[in-house]
Amino acid sequence: MSPYLIAALIAAYFAVLITVSLITSRNADNDAFFRGNKQSPWYVVSIGMIGASLSGVTFISVPGWVGSTGMSYMQMVLGYFLGYIFIANVLLPLYYRLNLTSIYTYLETRFGFWTYKSGAVLFLISRTIGSAARLYLMANVLQIALFDAFGVPFFVTVLVTILLIWIYTFRGGIKTIIWTDMLQTVFMLISIIATVVIISRSMDLSFLGVIDSIKASDYSTMFVFDDWSSKQHFIKQFFSGAFITIVMTGLDQDMMQKNLSCKNVNEAKKNMYWYGLAFIPVNLLILSLGALLYLFATHQGIPLPQRADDLYPTIATGGYLPPAIGIFFILGLVAAAYSSADSALAALTTSFSIDIMGVEKESKGKANRIRFISHIGFSILLALVILLFRVLKSDSIVDTIFNLAGYTYGPLLGLFAFGLFMKRKVKDYLVPLIAISAPIITGVIDYNSQAWWGFSLGFEKLMLNGAIAFIGLYLLSINPKKDHHSHN
Repeated sequence: MSPYLIAALIAAYFAVLITVSLITSRNADNDAFFRGNKQSPWYVVSIGMIGASLSGVTFISVPGWVGSTGMSYMQMVLGYFLGYIFIANVLLPLYYRLNLTSIYTYLETRFGFWTYKSGAVLFLISRTIGSAARLYLMANVLQIALFDAFGVPFFVTVLVTILLIWIYTFRGGIKTIIWTDMLQTVFMLISIIATVVIISRSMDLSFLGVIDSIKASDYSTMFVFDDWSSKQHFIKQFFSGAFITIVMTGLDQDMMQKNLSCKNVNEAKKNMYWYGLAFIPVNLLILSLGALLYLFATHQGIPLPQRADDLYPTIATGGYLPPAIGIFFILGLVAAAYSSADSALAALTTSFSIDIMGVEKESKGKANRIRFISHIGFSILLALVILLFRVLKSDSIVDTIFNLAGYTYGPLLGLFAFGLFMKRKVKDYLVPLIAISAPIITGVIDYNSQAWWGFSLGFEKLMLNGAIAFIGLYLLSINPKKDHHSHN
């Protein structure tokens, strides 16, 4: 593909996003940035959340997973929907009843100052690392496909990437993001559907022919019941999916900030139900694309790349298909990556401003300055972490970082579960100790699980992490009734 064509496409794409930003950010204040003035249409939020969940990593990686795990990822996706039902009926009513802007404010109400700060810091660390890793992968693709041809160094690519996000989010924040995310979701889905259609035609397959070819292939395995030691066992995948959704959507400021911008809790629930339902066919479509890519590679005698993540980029941009596929791939990748990154930047700014800097207690002028400086600060921080990944010169470090970032959500799961389902009082000043020790204990168990029990932990270590945090909180808590009697 011509780098000039790619540059023109990306320039046009961001011209659209910036135009939307200018329209939606008129007269925007902190309430618009943090909560969208509580006027976000639920269906717009729902569409946009699909793109925010399907980051650039998902866009590239999930099709590649089909080669090793078939369509077993759908087991987790079905579990996701159970998680969305829990969020809609337990967490959203709580957040709306307390009229929260940052969801971690709940921890101060329930436990105290140190628990509150621990929860906020856990989110800030995990979301910064995760978002930087996602943007790093996208920046790498753009560097190879575009900027290398112009002799632009990688650090400039990163700065441009972050600057573009900052430009269309710094005024309107979440008020702008719900609309730009909706557009980016549409762009991403169009690119995936177009790729499936063009590959199918190149293989002379009708719609039913595509289904039959995938069903007859080795890539169609969806459910695994016969091997308990497998990470792909249905029970492990299904319940891991449910808990991952509860934690990485329901306990994540990034995802919940969009929900909290809806007019009321009933509209937020509708958003969650429809978003959760739509996630099932969308992921099935992406997995079907992965199966088609492998079948197409076999059909054309294309050697498979060493890294599964390289399969989609290799076929889309390697001249094996019409140039339109490369165009759709670049647009889809940019849309998937930016729809995840822009909301993350807004959420990091919101959480830091409210949870760490206490912006809601400041005057309007000072609050605006804090929010503005925080937004710039996290933009710079994301750029620095991306460049750190580059210095380490290893793509595998990204998987490691994602794994480590996942550990930080375990204590959040334990904190919120304990707060919701237990009435006991926790020794607030000791909670940071739980937040640190639970992931460490989980890591030790994970490292030794194969030797101790003959199987490795998969995504279910999130549940283990949360359970350890929960038990730790229980051991450091007291029954408020007994405490009351002891004072009488």
